[in-house]
Amino acid sequence: MLRLIPAPLHRLLYKTADFLRSLWWQIARPQIEGAAVVATDAQGRLLLIRLSYGSGGWNIPTGGVNRAEEPVDAARRELREETGCEAETIVPLGVQHTIIHGARNRVHVFAAKVSGPPAADMREVIEARMFAMDSLPEPLTKTTQRRLDLYRSVSEQR
Repeated sequence: MLRLIPAPLHRLLYKTADFLRSLWWQIARPQIEGAAVVATDAQGRLLLIRLSYGSGGWNIPTGGVNRAEEPVDAARRELREETGCEAETIVPLGVQHTIIHGARNRVHVFAAKVSGPPAADMREVIEARMFAMDSLPEPLTKTTQRRLDLYRSVSEQR
């Protein structure tokens, strides 16, 4: 049904919803549960996305955990929704706590192996690409940088 909305209007609606959500979070200061996926392919390249709203920086696929949904299932769903990619394998890396616009955000971070090219829907996600780890684009969002630091730390321990 949402595909009936022209993509430029849909992107504007995402920007408006993001603005209103950030205002609500500043007022209500809710506790939010999220899931993020550090996704790599067989060549070790990292999957990054740029959203049609927010700072314009590069992100890893991330989103909310729905009620009665396990964080790993939310991670798989967000990866699929935002990039069209499926996680062949997925393992937990840890949990990170951040405050975003006043909301207390508890994010379960996962590492996943994916195959196939990512695809942006040109609505929420305007770009989805694979990058070599030694040549990541700028700017990365602060939360993405923190999650990559966690990924590298856990990878070094394995």
